[in-house]
Amino acid sequence: MLLTSTGGASFTLTLLDERATARFAADVGCALEPGDLVTLSGDLGAGKTAFARALIRYLAGDETVEVPSPSFTLLQSYELPRFPLVHADLYRLASAAELSELGFDDVPETAVVLMEWADRAAGLLPPDRFDITFMLTPAQGPDAREVRYTGYGAFAARAERISQVRAFLDESGFGHAARRRMVGDASTRIFERLTLGDQTTILMNAPRKPDGPPVRDGKPYSAIAHLAEDTVPYVALAAGLRDRNLSTPAIQHADTARGLIIMEDLGIECVVDGEPPVPIEERYAAAIDVLLSPHRRRLPVALPVAPQLEYRLPRYDAGAFLIEAELLLDWYLVRAKAPANDSAREDFVALWRDALAPALAAPATWVLRDYHSPNLLWLADRYDIGRIGVLDFQDTVIGPGAYDVASLLQDARVDVSEEMEMALLGRYVGARREADQNFDAAEFVRLYATLAAQRATKILGIFARLDKRDGKPQYLRHIPRIWGYLQRSLAHPALGPLKAWYDANVPAPGGV
Repeated sequence: MLLTSTGGASFTLTLLDERATARFAADVGCALEPGDLVTLSGDLGAGKTAFARALIRYLAGDETVEVPSPSFTLLQSYELPRFPLVHADLYRLASAAELSELGFDDVPETAVVLMEWADRAAGLLPPDRFDITFMLTPAQGPDAREVRYTGYGAFAARAERISQVRAFLDESGFGHAARRRMVGDASTRIFERLTLGDQTTILMNAPRKPDGPPVRDGKPYSAIAHLAEDTVPYVALAAGLRDRNLSTPAIQHADTARGLIIMEDLGIECVVDGEPPVPIEERYAAAIDVLLSPHRRRLPVALPVAPQLEYRLPRYDAGAFLIEAELLLDWYLVRAKAPANDSAREDFVALWRDALAPALAAPATWVLRDYHSPNLLWLADRYDIGRIGVLDFQDTVIGPGAYDVASLLQDARVDVSEEMEMALLGRYVGARREADQNFDAAEFVRLYATLAAQRATKILGIFARLDKRDGKPQYLRHIPRIWGYLQRSLAHPALGPLKAWYDANVPAPGGV
Protein backbone atom coordinates (compact mmCIF):
# COMPACT_ATOMS: atom_id res chain seq x y z
CA MET A 1 0.00 0.00 0.00
CA LEU A 2 1.41 3.40 -1.04
CA LEU A 3 1.14 6.26 1.43
CA THR A 4 2.41 9.80 1.56
CA SER A 5 4.22 11.26 4.53
CA THR A 6 5.71 14.60 5.39
CA GLY A 7 8.73 15.08 3.18
CA GLY A 8 8.47 11.62 1.65
CA ALA A 9 6.51 8.69 0.27
CA SER A 10 6.00 5.33 1.98
CA PHE A 11 4.57 1.95 1.18
CA THR A 12 3.85 -1.00 3.44
CA LEU A 13 4.02 -4.72 2.82
CA THR A 14 4.09 -7.97 4.76
CA LEU A 15 7.04 -10.38 4.49
CA LEU A 16 5.80 -13.81 5.49
CA ASP A 17 9.08 -15.70 5.32
CA GLU A 18 12.76 -15.64 4.42
CA ARG A 19 12.00 -16.00 0.70
CA ALA A 20 9.80 -12.89 0.75
CA THR A 21 12.55 -11.01 2.59
CA ALA A 22 15.06 -11.98 -0.11
CA ARG A 23 12.65 -10.84 -2.82
CA PHE A 24 12.20 -7.47 -1.10
CA ALA A 25 15.96 -7.16 -0.71
CA ALA A 26 16.28 -7.61 -4.49
CA ASP A 27 13.63 -4.92 -5.06
CA VAL A 28 15.65 -2.49 -2.96
CA GLY A 29 19.01 -3.62 -4.32
CA CYS A 30 18.00 -3.01 -7.93
CA ALA A 31 17.06 0.57 -7.04
CA LEU A 32 20.21 1.51 -5.13
CA GLU A 33 22.78 3.91 -6.55
CA PRO A 34 26.30 4.78 -5.37
CA GLY A 35 26.23 7.13 -2.38
CA ASP A 36 22.77 6.14 -1.12
CA LEU A 37 21.95 5.98 2.58
CA VAL A 38 19.49 3.33 3.80
CA THR A 39 18.47 3.46 7.45
CA LEU A 40 16.95 0.40 9.12
CA SER A 41 14.56 0.89 12.02
CA GLY A 42 12.72 -1.45 14.37
CA ASP A 43 12.99 -3.20 17.72
CA LEU A 44 15.58 -5.82 18.59
CA GLY A 45 14.83 -9.00 16.66
CA ALA A 46 12.47 -7.26 14.23
CA GLY A 47 14.50 -8.36 11.20
CA LYS A 48 16.90 -5.52 10.39
CA THR A 49 20.03 -7.65 10.30
CA ALA A 50 18.30 -10.47 8.41
CA PHE A 51 17.27 -7.97 5.72
CA ALA A 52 20.77 -6.46 5.62
CA ARG A 53 22.26 -9.91 5.11
CA ALA A 54 19.82 -10.68 2.27
CA LEU A 55 20.54 -7.33 0.62
CA ILE A 56 24.33 -7.68 0.79
CA ARG A 57 24.21 -11.22 -0.58
CA TYR A 58 21.96 -10.07 -3.42
CA LEU A 59 24.29 -7.19 -4.31
CA ALA A 60 27.29 -9.52 -4.10
CA GLY A 61 25.59 -12.06 -6.35
CA ASP A 62 26.66 -14.75 -3.90
CA GLU A 63 24.38 -16.43 -1.37
CA THR A 64 27.38 -17.82 0.53
CA VAL A 65 28.92 -14.44 1.49
CA GLU A 66 29.49 -14.18 5.22
CA VAL A 67 27.56 -11.19 6.60
CA PRO A 68 28.23 -10.96 10.33
CA SER A 69 26.27 -8.55 12.48
CA PRO A 70 28.31 -5.36 13.02
CA SER A 71 27.02 -5.03 16.60
CA PHE A 72 30.55 -5.14 18.04
CA THR A 73 32.67 -3.88 15.14
CA LEU A 74 30.03 -1.16 14.46
CA LEU A 75 31.20 -0.88 10.84
CA GLN A 76 31.61 -3.67 8.30
CA SER A 77 32.74 -2.89 4.73
CA TYR A 78 32.10 -4.86 1.53
CA GLU A 79 33.52 -4.36 -1.97
CA LEU A 80 30.58 -5.25 -4.18
CA PRO A 81 30.37 -5.33 -8.00
CA ARG A 82 28.34 -2.12 -8.39
CA PHE A 83 29.69 -0.09 -5.45
CA PRO A 84 31.27 -0.46 -2.02
CA LEU A 85 28.85 -0.90 0.87
CA VAL A 86 29.27 -0.08 4.55
CA HIS A 87 27.00 -1.89 7.01
CA ALA A 88 26.79 0.04 10.28
CA ASP A 89 25.17 -0.77 13.60
CA LEU A 90 24.93 2.24 15.93
CA TYR A 91 23.19 0.45 18.80
CA ARG A 92 26.22 0.78 21.10
CA LEU A 93 26.89 4.38 20.14
CA ALA A 94 26.76 6.74 23.12
CA SER A 95 26.37 9.90 21.04
CA ALA A 96 26.31 11.08 17.44
CA ALA A 97 29.68 12.75 18.01
CA GLU A 98 31.31 9.29 18.01
CA LEU A 99 30.49 8.76 14.32
CA SER A 100 33.68 10.42 13.08
CA GLU A 101 35.74 8.36 15.55
CA LEU A 102 34.30 5.20 14.00
CA GLY A 103 35.64 6.16 10.59
CA PHE A 104 32.50 7.54 8.94
CA ASP A 105 34.53 10.47 7.65
CA ASP A 106 36.58 8.00 5.60
CA VAL A 107 33.62 6.26 3.93
CA PRO A 108 33.92 6.76 0.12
CA GLU A 109 31.34 9.04 -1.44
CA THR A 110 30.40 6.23 -3.81
CA ALA A 111 29.61 3.80 -0.98
CA VAL A 112 26.09 2.77 -0.08
CA VAL A 113 25.63 3.01 3.69
CA LEU A 114 23.25 0.56 5.35
CA MET A 115 22.67 1.87 8.87
CA GLU A 116 20.91 0.10 11.73
CA TRP A 117 19.74 2.08 14.78
CA ALA A 118 20.05 5.33 12.87
CA ASP A 119 18.16 7.18 15.62
CA ARG A 120 21.56 7.29 17.42
CA ALA A 121 22.67 9.68 14.67
CA ALA A 122 19.64 11.96 15.04
CA GLY A 123 20.27 15.40 13.64
CA LEU A 124 23.05 14.21 11.31
CA LEU A 125 21.00 12.26 8.80
CA PRO A 126 20.68 13.85 5.35
CA PRO A 127 17.22 14.89 4.13
CA ASP A 128 17.48 12.55 1.10
CA ARG A 129 17.53 8.92 2.19
CA PHE A 130 15.63 5.66 2.39
CA ASP A 131 14.27 4.29 5.66
CA ILE A 132 12.95 0.76 6.17
CA THR A 133 11.07 0.02 9.39
CA PHE A 134 10.48 -3.58 10.50
CA MET A 135 7.72 -4.67 12.89
CA LEU A 136 6.98 -8.13 14.27
CA THR A 137 3.56 -9.60 13.38
CA PRO A 138 3.34 -12.84 15.41
CA ALA A 139 -0.31 -13.38 14.44
CA GLN A 140 0.85 -14.08 10.86
CA GLY A 141 3.59 -16.52 11.84
CA PRO A 142 6.94 -16.57 13.66
CA ASP A 143 8.90 -15.35 10.62
CA ALA A 144 6.41 -12.73 9.43
CA ARG A 145 7.34 -9.05 9.44
CA GLU A 146 5.49 -5.92 8.45
CA VAL A 147 7.67 -3.44 6.61
CA ARG A 148 7.23 0.26 5.97
CA TYR A 149 9.54 1.62 3.27
CA THR A 150 9.96 5.41 3.04
CA GLY A 151 11.85 7.63 0.64
CA TYR A 152 12.60 11.03 2.14
CA GLY A 153 13.27 14.17 0.14
CA ALA A 154 14.54 13.45 -3.36
CA PHE A 155 14.24 9.70 -2.65
CA ALA A 156 10.44 9.87 -2.44
CA ALA A 157 10.00 9.27 -6.17
CA ARG A 158 12.47 6.39 -6.04
CA ALA A 159 10.55 4.74 -3.20
CA GLU A 160 7.36 5.01 -5.22
CA ARG A 161 9.18 3.55 -8.22
CA ILE A 162 10.14 0.44 -6.25
CA SER A 163 6.46 -0.10 -5.49
CA GLN A 164 5.47 0.42 -9.15
CA VAL A 165 8.07 -2.03 -10.43
CA ARG A 166 7.01 -4.66 -7.91
CA ALA A 167 3.35 -4.25 -8.90
CA PHE A 168 4.24 -4.51 -12.61
CA LEU A 169 6.25 -7.70 -12.07
CA ASP A 170 3.40 -9.27 -10.10
CA GLU A 171 0.81 -8.24 -12.71
CA SER A 172 2.85 -9.60 -15.62
CA GLY A 173 3.51 -13.00 -14.04
CA PHE A 174 7.16 -12.32 -13.17
CA GLY A 175 6.65 -11.61 -9.48
CA HIS A 176 8.82 -14.56 -8.44
CA ALA A 177 11.53 -14.04 -11.05
CA ALA A 178 15.12 -13.63 -9.86
CA ARG A 179 16.30 -10.10 -10.63
CA ARG A 180 19.82 -9.06 -11.61
CA ARG A 181 20.62 -5.48 -12.53
CA MET A 182 22.67 -5.13 -15.70
CA VAL A 183 25.53 -2.76 -16.43
CA GLY A 184 24.01 0.62 -17.16
CA ASP A 185 24.48 3.02 -20.04
CA ALA A 186 24.74 6.80 -20.08
CA SER A 187 20.97 7.21 -19.79
CA THR A 188 18.70 7.16 -16.75
CA ARG A 189 17.13 3.83 -17.72
CA ILE A 190 17.71 0.73 -15.61
CA PHE A 191 17.84 -2.75 -17.16
CA GLU A 192 17.51 -6.03 -15.31
CA ARG A 193 17.74 -9.65 -16.40
CA LEU A 194 14.80 -11.63 -15.00
CA THR A 195 15.09 -15.40 -14.55
CA LEU A 196 11.97 -17.48 -14.02
CA GLY A 197 12.58 -21.21 -14.26
CA ASP A 198 14.60 -21.72 -17.44
CA GLN A 199 13.34 -18.52 -19.06
CA THR A 200 15.20 -15.21 -19.05
CA THR A 201 13.76 -11.87 -20.07
CA ILE A 202 14.80 -8.23 -19.79
CA LEU A 203 13.06 -5.59 -17.70
CA MET A 204 13.42 -2.00 -18.89
CA ASN A 205 12.69 0.52 -16.15
CA ALA A 206 12.36 3.90 -17.84
CA PRO A 207 10.15 6.38 -15.98
CA ARG A 208 8.97 9.37 -17.96
CA LYS A 209 11.61 12.07 -18.00
CA PRO A 210 10.59 15.42 -16.56
CA ASP A 211 11.13 18.38 -18.84
CA GLY A 212 14.37 20.21 -18.20
CA PRO A 213 14.64 24.00 -18.08
CA PRO A 214 13.83 25.91 -21.27
CA VAL A 215 16.98 26.55 -23.28
CA ARG A 216 15.63 28.01 -26.53
CA ASP A 217 12.26 29.36 -27.67
CA GLY A 218 10.76 28.25 -24.37
CA LYS A 219 11.58 24.58 -25.05
CA PRO A 220 13.85 22.19 -23.10
CA TYR A 221 16.83 20.51 -24.75
CA SER A 222 15.04 17.17 -25.05
CA ALA A 223 12.18 18.67 -27.06
CA ILE A 224 14.50 20.51 -29.45
CA ALA A 225 16.73 17.45 -29.96
CA HIS A 226 13.66 15.16 -30.29
CA LEU A 227 14.64 12.78 -27.51
CA ALA A 228 12.08 10.22 -26.34
CA GLU A 229 10.49 11.16 -23.03
CA ASP A 230 8.57 7.92 -22.45
CA THR A 231 8.50 4.33 -23.69
CA VAL A 232 5.86 4.79 -26.40
CA PRO A 233 8.51 5.29 -29.15
CA TYR A 234 10.37 2.17 -28.00
CA VAL A 235 7.26 -0.01 -28.20
CA ALA A 236 6.27 1.40 -31.60
CA LEU A 237 9.72 1.06 -33.16
CA ALA A 238 10.43 -2.39 -31.70
CA ALA A 239 7.44 -3.65 -33.64
CA GLY A 240 8.12 -1.49 -36.70
CA LEU A 241 11.69 -2.70 -37.06
CA ARG A 242 10.74 -6.34 -36.44
CA ASP A 243 8.07 -6.05 -39.16
CA ARG A 244 10.94 -5.14 -41.50
CA ASN A 245 12.96 -8.24 -40.53
CA LEU A 246 15.35 -6.57 -38.07
CA SER A 247 16.04 -8.40 -34.81
CA THR A 248 14.70 -6.15 -32.07
CA PRO A 249 13.52 -7.56 -28.73
CA ALA A 250 9.94 -8.84 -28.84
CA ILE A 251 7.83 -6.94 -26.30
CA GLN A 252 6.11 -9.36 -23.90
CA HIS A 253 4.52 -6.93 -21.45
CA ALA A 254 4.47 -3.15 -21.50
CA ASP A 255 3.02 -0.38 -19.37
CA THR A 256 3.84 2.77 -21.31
CA ALA A 257 2.13 4.97 -18.71
CA ARG A 258 4.58 3.80 -16.04
CA GLY A 259 7.53 3.29 -18.39
CA LEU A 260 8.00 -0.43 -17.76
CA ILE A 261 8.66 -3.11 -20.37
CA ILE A 262 9.42 -6.83 -20.20
CA MET A 263 10.97 -8.01 -23.44
CA GLU A 264 12.89 -10.79 -25.13
CA ASP A 265 16.43 -11.46 -23.94
CA LEU A 266 18.67 -11.47 -27.02
CA GLY A 267 21.70 -12.72 -25.09
CA ILE A 268 25.15 -11.32 -24.40
CA GLU A 269 27.26 -12.03 -27.50
CA CYS A 270 28.64 -8.72 -28.74
CA VAL A 271 29.95 -7.40 -32.05
CA VAL A 272 33.28 -6.63 -30.36
CA ASP A 273 35.77 -8.84 -28.54
CA GLY A 274 38.66 -8.54 -26.10
CA GLU A 275 39.75 -6.02 -23.49
CA PRO A 276 39.92 -3.31 -24.55
CA PRO A 277 37.22 -4.31 -27.00
CA VAL A 278 38.00 -4.34 -30.72
CA PRO A 279 35.54 -4.66 -33.61
CA ILE A 280 34.89 -8.07 -35.12
CA GLU A 281 34.91 -7.10 -38.79
CA GLU A 282 32.50 -9.83 -39.92
CA ARG A 283 29.94 -8.60 -37.41
CA TYR A 284 30.44 -4.95 -38.28
CA ALA A 285 29.95 -5.89 -41.94
CA ALA A 286 26.68 -7.60 -40.99
CA ALA A 287 25.67 -4.45 -39.09
CA ILE A 288 26.30 -2.40 -42.25
CA ASP A 289 24.04 -4.78 -44.17
CA VAL A 290 21.31 -4.23 -41.57
CA LEU A 291 21.33 -0.51 -42.37
CA LEU A 292 21.14 -1.18 -46.09
CA SER A 293 17.76 -2.86 -45.67
CA PRO A 294 15.72 0.11 -44.38
CA HIS A 295 17.76 2.65 -46.35
CA ARG A 296 16.65 1.06 -49.64
CA ARG A 297 12.92 1.24 -48.95
CA ARG A 298 10.23 3.80 -48.33
CA LEU A 299 9.33 3.91 -44.63
CA PRO A 300 6.29 5.36 -42.86
CA VAL A 301 6.48 8.37 -40.56
CA ALA A 302 3.81 6.98 -38.19
CA LEU A 303 3.62 3.60 -36.45
CA PRO A 304 0.80 1.95 -34.48
CA VAL A 305 1.27 1.50 -30.73
CA ALA A 306 -2.17 0.37 -29.58
CA PRO A 307 -5.76 0.69 -30.82
CA GLN A 308 -6.44 4.38 -31.44
CA LEU A 309 -2.82 5.27 -30.67
CA GLU A 310 0.04 5.83 -33.10
CA TYR A 311 3.50 7.31 -32.80
CA ARG A 312 4.79 9.84 -35.34
CA LEU A 313 8.54 9.97 -35.80
CA PRO A 314 9.96 13.49 -35.52
CA ARG A 315 12.12 15.05 -38.22
CA TYR A 316 15.87 15.37 -37.62
CA ASP A 317 15.72 19.08 -38.38
CA ALA A 318 18.27 21.89 -38.28
CA GLY A 319 17.30 22.83 -34.72
CA ALA A 320 18.09 19.32 -33.45
CA PHE A 321 21.40 19.06 -35.31
CA LEU A 322 22.54 22.49 -34.14
CA ILE A 323 21.62 22.19 -30.47
CA GLU A 324 23.48 18.88 -30.37
CA ALA A 325 26.57 20.44 -31.94
CA GLU A 326 26.43 23.33 -29.48
CA LEU A 327 27.08 20.90 -26.63
CA LEU A 328 30.73 21.26 -27.65
CA LEU A 329 30.55 24.97 -26.84
CA ASP A 330 28.59 24.58 -23.62
CA TRP A 331 30.54 21.70 -22.06
CA TYR A 332 33.73 20.63 -23.84
CA LEU A 333 35.16 24.11 -24.38
CA VAL A 334 34.16 25.22 -20.88
CA ARG A 335 35.89 22.17 -19.41
CA ALA A 336 38.95 22.92 -21.55
CA LYS A 337 38.94 26.49 -20.16
CA ALA A 338 38.59 27.82 -23.71
CA PRO A 339 35.02 29.18 -23.82
CA ALA A 340 33.88 30.62 -27.14
CA ASN A 341 32.95 34.30 -27.20
CA ASP A 342 29.72 35.51 -28.80
CA SER A 343 31.34 36.11 -32.18
CA ALA A 344 32.92 32.66 -32.27
CA ARG A 345 29.58 31.05 -31.31
CA GLU A 346 27.79 32.88 -34.10
CA ASP A 347 30.40 31.77 -36.61
CA PHE A 348 30.15 28.16 -35.35
CA VAL A 349 26.37 28.06 -35.81
CA ALA A 350 26.54 29.72 -39.23
CA LEU A 351 29.19 27.29 -40.46
CA TRP A 352 27.20 24.31 -39.27
CA ARG A 353 24.01 25.62 -40.90
CA ASP A 354 25.81 25.75 -44.23
CA ALA A 355 27.45 22.36 -43.79
CA LEU A 356 24.19 20.65 -42.80
CA ALA A 357 22.08 22.03 -45.64
CA PRO A 358 22.80 19.06 -47.99
CA ALA A 359 22.00 16.59 -45.20
CA LEU A 360 18.66 18.24 -44.53
CA ALA A 361 17.82 18.04 -48.23
CA ALA A 362 18.93 14.41 -48.64
CA PRO A 363 16.46 11.50 -49.03
CA ALA A 364 15.16 10.63 -45.58
CA THR A 365 14.90 7.31 -43.75
CA TRP A 366 14.68 6.11 -40.16
CA VAL A 367 17.75 7.27 -38.23
CA LEU A 368 18.24 5.14 -35.10
CA ARG A 369 20.86 7.60 -33.73
CA ASP A 370 22.58 5.19 -31.32
CA TYR A 371 23.54 2.47 -33.77
CA HIS A 372 26.90 1.35 -32.35
CA SER A 373 28.52 -1.52 -30.48
CA PRO A 374 26.97 -1.11 -26.99
CA ASN A 375 23.52 -1.45 -28.56
CA LEU A 376 24.22 -4.34 -30.95
CA LEU A 377 24.35 -8.09 -30.29
CA TRP A 378 25.47 -11.04 -32.42
CA LEU A 379 22.76 -13.67 -32.93
CA ALA A 380 24.64 -16.59 -34.47
CA ASP A 381 21.54 -18.78 -34.79
CA ARG A 382 19.75 -16.30 -37.07
CA TYR A 383 20.24 -15.51 -40.71
CA ASP A 384 21.01 -12.58 -42.99
CA ILE A 385 20.22 -9.19 -41.39
CA GLY A 386 18.58 -11.01 -38.47
CA ARG A 387 22.04 -11.88 -37.12
CA ILE A 388 22.39 -8.41 -35.57
CA GLY A 389 20.28 -7.75 -32.51
CA VAL A 390 19.35 -4.06 -32.27
CA LEU A 391 18.64 -2.85 -28.73
CA ASP A 392 18.40 0.95 -28.64
CA PHE A 393 16.16 2.91 -31.00
CA GLN A 394 13.70 4.99 -28.96
CA ASP A 395 15.23 8.26 -30.21
CA THR A 396 14.72 7.34 -33.88
CA VAL A 397 13.98 10.28 -36.18
CA ILE A 398 13.37 10.84 -39.88
CA GLY A 399 16.59 12.03 -41.49
CA PRO A 400 19.72 11.21 -43.53
CA GLY A 401 20.79 7.56 -43.39
CA ALA A 402 24.47 8.49 -43.43
CA TYR A 403 24.16 9.37 -39.74
CA ASP A 404 23.76 5.76 -38.61
CA VAL A 405 26.56 4.59 -40.89
CA ALA A 406 28.83 7.14 -39.18
CA SER A 407 27.56 6.10 -35.74
CA LEU A 408 28.68 2.52 -36.41
CA LEU A 409 31.96 3.16 -38.21
CA GLN A 410 33.13 5.86 -35.78
CA ASP A 411 32.13 3.91 -32.68
CA ALA A 412 32.42 6.19 -29.66
CA ARG A 413 33.57 3.41 -27.33
CA VAL A 414 35.67 1.25 -29.67
CA ASP A 415 38.68 2.02 -31.86
CA VAL A 416 37.65 1.46 -35.47
CA SER A 417 40.72 1.75 -37.64
CA GLU A 418 40.58 4.09 -40.62
CA GLU A 419 41.27 1.10 -42.85
CA MET A 420 38.24 -0.79 -41.52
CA GLU A 421 36.09 2.34 -41.62
CA MET A 422 36.86 2.93 -45.30
CA ALA A 423 36.39 -0.74 -46.21
CA LEU A 424 32.94 -0.90 -44.59
CA LEU A 425 31.93 2.49 -45.93
CA GLY A 426 32.89 1.12 -49.36
CA ARG A 427 30.75 -1.95 -48.69
CA TYR A 428 27.73 0.25 -47.96
CA VAL A 429 28.28 2.57 -50.93
CA GLY A 430 28.90 -0.34 -53.31
CA ALA A 431 25.68 -2.06 -52.28
CA ARG A 432 23.68 1.15 -52.67
CA ARG A 433 25.12 1.77 -56.15
CA GLU A 434 24.39 -1.81 -57.19
CA ALA A 435 20.77 -1.44 -56.13
CA ASP A 436 20.27 2.06 -57.54
CA GLN A 437 22.23 3.39 -60.51
CA ASN A 438 21.21 6.93 -59.55
CA PHE A 439 22.81 6.68 -56.11
CA ASP A 440 25.38 9.51 -55.80
CA ALA A 441 28.35 7.94 -54.02
CA ALA A 442 30.40 11.14 -53.80
CA GLU A 443 27.49 13.05 -52.28
CA PHE A 444 26.85 10.28 -49.78
CA VAL A 445 30.51 10.32 -48.66
CA ARG A 446 30.21 14.08 -48.17
CA LEU A 447 27.11 13.58 -46.03
CA TYR A 448 28.88 10.82 -44.11
CA ALA A 449 31.85 13.08 -43.27
CA THR A 450 29.55 15.96 -42.30
CA LEU A 451 27.35 13.88 -40.01
CA ALA A 452 30.33 12.03 -38.53
CA ALA A 453 31.84 15.42 -37.63
CA GLN A 454 28.54 16.61 -36.15
CA ARG A 455 28.20 13.40 -34.11
CA ALA A 456 31.79 13.61 -32.82
CA THR A 457 31.20 17.26 -31.92
CA LYS A 458 28.06 16.33 -29.99
CA ILE A 459 29.72 13.42 -28.17
CA LEU A 460 32.67 15.52 -27.02
CA GLY A 461 30.12 17.77 -25.36
CA ILE A 462 28.07 14.90 -23.94
CA PHE A 463 31.04 13.12 -22.39
CA ALA A 464 32.28 16.37 -20.82
CA ARG A 465 28.74 16.93 -19.48
CA LEU A 466 28.50 13.40 -18.09
CA ASP A 467 31.60 14.14 -16.04
CA LYS A 468 30.78 17.66 -14.88
CA ARG A 469 27.02 17.51 -14.39
CA ASP A 470 26.30 13.82 -13.78
CA GLY A 471 29.41 12.69 -11.90
CA LYS A 472 30.37 10.05 -14.49
CA PRO A 473 34.06 10.69 -15.23
CA GLN A 474 34.51 7.25 -16.79
CA TYR A 475 33.36 8.65 -20.15
CA LEU A 476 36.33 11.02 -20.33
CA ARG A 477 38.60 8.13 -21.35
CA HIS A 478 36.80 8.00 -24.71
CA ILE A 479 37.45 11.64 -25.59
CA PRO A 480 40.83 11.09 -27.34
CA ARG A 481 39.17 8.52 -29.62
CA ILE A 482 36.33 10.91 -30.47
CA TRP A 483 38.85 13.63 -31.15
CA GLY A 484 40.64 11.34 -33.62
CA TYR A 485 37.37 10.58 -35.42
CA LEU A 486 36.61 14.31 -35.59
CA GLN A 487 39.95 15.00 -37.26
CA ARG A 488 39.29 12.26 -39.84
CA SER A 489 35.90 13.72 -40.71
CA LEU A 490 36.97 17.37 -40.85
CA ALA A 491 39.63 16.39 -43.39
CA HIS A 492 36.93 16.13 -46.09
CA PRO A 493 37.40 19.07 -48.51
CA ALA A 494 33.76 20.16 -48.16
CA LEU A 495 34.35 20.84 -44.45
CA GLY A 496 37.33 23.15 -44.89
CA PRO A 497 35.66 26.22 -43.32
CA LEU A 498 34.54 24.19 -40.31
CA LYS A 499 38.00 22.69 -39.91
CA ALA A 500 39.51 26.16 -39.82
CA TRP A 501 37.09 27.17 -37.04
CA TYR A 502 37.93 24.05 -35.00
CA ASP A 503 41.67 24.56 -35.51
CA ALA A 504 41.34 28.09 -34.17
CA ASN A 505 38.96 27.50 -31.28
CA VAL A 506 38.96 23.90 -30.05
CA PRO A 507 41.92 22.59 -28.03
CA ALA A 508 43.00 18.98 -28.35
CA PRO A 509 41.90 16.75 -25.46
CA GLY A 510 45.22 16.85 -23.62
CA GLY A 511 43.87 19.81 -21.68
CA VAL A 512 40.38 18.47 -21.10
